[in-house]
Amino acid sequence: MDANEIRKRFLDFQVKKGHTIIQPAPLVLENDPTTLFTGSGMQPLLPYLLGKEHPEGTRLCDSQPSMRLQDIEDVGDPRHTTVFEMLGNWSLDYYFKEEQIRNFFEFLTREVGLDPNKIYVTCFIGNEKYGIPRDTEVAEIWQKVFNEAGVEAKIAEIGSAEEGDKRGIKPGERIFFYDDRENWWSRGGGIDTTPIGDPCGPDSEVFYDFGEELQDVEKYGLAHPASDGARFMEIGNQVFMQYRRNEDGTFSELEKKNVDFGGGLERIAAAAIGSFDVFKISLMRPIIEKLEEISGKAYDNNTDEMRVITDHIRGAYLLAAQGLAPSNKTQGYAMRRLIRRAILRALDLGISSNFLAEIVPIVAENYKDLPDSILTHRENALEVLLREENTFRKTLNKGLKELSKLTKNNKVLDGKDLFKLQDTYGFPLELSVEECYREGIELTKGYLKEFEAALKEQRERSQTASKGMFKGGLEDHGEQTVKYHTACHLLLAALQKHISPDIMQKGSNITADRVRFDFNLDHKMTPEEITAVENQVNEWIVADLPVVFDEYEKAYARDTLKAHGQFWDKYPEILKVYTIGDFDNPVSREVCGGPHVEHTGALGHFKVKKEESSSAGVRRIKAILE
Repeated sequence: MDANEIRKRFLDFQVKKGHTIIQPAPLVLENDPTTLFTGSGMQPLLPYLLGKEHPEGTRLCDSQPSMRLQDIEDVGDPRHTTVFEMLGNWSLDYYFKEEQIRNFFEFLTREVGLDPNKIYVTCFIGNEKYGIPRDTEVAEIWQKVFNEAGVEAKIAEIGSAEEGDKRGIKPGERIFFYDDRENWWSRGGGIDTTPIGDPCGPDSEVFYDFGEELQDVEKYGLAHPASDGARFMEIGNQVFMQYRRNEDGTFSELEKKNVDFGGGLERIAAAAIGSFDVFKISLMRPIIEKLEEISGKAYDNNTDEMRVITDHIRGAYLLAAQGLAPSNKTQGYAMRRLIRRAILRALDLGISSNFLAEIVPIVAENYKDLPDSILTHRENALEVLLREENTFRKTLNKGLKELSKLTKNNKVLDGKDLFKLQDTYGFPLELSVEECYREGIELTKGYLKEFEAALKEQRERSQTASKGMFKGGLEDHGEQTVKYHTACHLLLAALQKHISPDIMQKGSNITADRVRFDFNLDHKMTPEEITAVENQVNEWIVADLPVVFDEYEKAYARDTLKAHGQFWDKYPEILKVYTIGDFDNPVSREVCGGPHVEHTGALGHFKVKKEESSSAGVRRIKAILE
């Protein structure tokens, strides 16, 4: 079934069930410094799920274009995309579990035509620590629904996903109980990190079975719905907000309960055509066919390149159609990154000239059914994208020619070479590194340190550099050390946000293996405090926030930018300031000599290994990036 038809059928179906269609939110949300883009249908509705009255009533639905750049490095496999559409419906203290489950099952089996024998579901197993029972109600509803459809539905007690990898599925099992890492919703993630006063609750996820033969047992373990393997794909999630966390950390039942449902349009469309590859659905296949025509190459032999191009140009179009332009700041930089990555992957296909003029109209046609209220600048989108393509192509051609010269006799580049490409030819460091990877060009072990040294020397020559900047506790300037240095900034910001705004760094030691961070605090951190800080850092990492720097006069950095610093009397009059996140509402802004990664998404998963005393009134955290 065509994806546009599925979207229409979903909205029509929800209207028949008494819902009101609301307008989707723009991808770039105004006055929301916590995220670059709208990442789900629930995100713009959060105030109403928290108790605010919605002007359109208590039964709502929409189809929300969404973007999550934390998945950018995973694009190339059959199911990950940075841009997607979330089909959503909500009940604000109206219906609850049974009506939601029955309606979604009816939509999938009758409206979309999915085989009920290929649908599997998960439920919350409960939490003894907080006295939250297993969600037997949801499991019993699902059993009735499956039995009425003539499908056997035995229940399996799994627990963690890791336990599922070892256990797998037994004959007849269709309903699976998992812990809070899989089947609990709160703004803080798991049960332990649910914010005080917030509504929260169990969820029930719905999966489609694409066939046992797709499961790589050696890599992912035995198949089960929450496995990372390819057999099962989540196509929808029903969140049942029925609890609130109290001041003492306990949970109590809400008087007014809500339902928040989100289903991936692309994934449901993939299930409808029986393909685990979401890039074969109607929203993407025409783009790939055009790429095959332009390049003269087959999709089956060039899946990674064509998937990346297809995904990134879709995302860039939606941003341009909403009035965003490429730039070097925040959302604009993310948009620029999508376009540049698409053009670079096109080179892998042998497409060395401009091609967006042939691709973008196809994308625009695919999204013609989205309302003008969200795509307010769709008439100008092509022009914006072509302008960026032309600009980048000039930079790319110059940079590639010079890179070819530099590697003509030796397939090795150092940091000085990379700096020359950027400083003289406008070829950014990130592009040089990507191109070296594509062409099999080796980078010296200390290329980042060499690049920074050349950059510093250039600034000193122009008399705009900071003198005597602190090294920031770095043992070296290797790639992993640079990641840990950036993580330190996030760690300090998380400590100030969740523990005390008065926390200051009291020292650090950063190596390629870990970070050691000292800070003022008059008590041992509780497990809950450690978890909150750890989760906050990872939330910022997943958001893939930009990390940028510039040089400012000391007074401006301190008084206007409110940059964090400890040695204002010792700092030079011109100093370097690093900003993480939105420039006007940053996650972190610190005086620092660098170096740092360019986007937080490069860091990996942050894990606190130890929290201990360093000296009187000073605590120490040792942490790693996994």
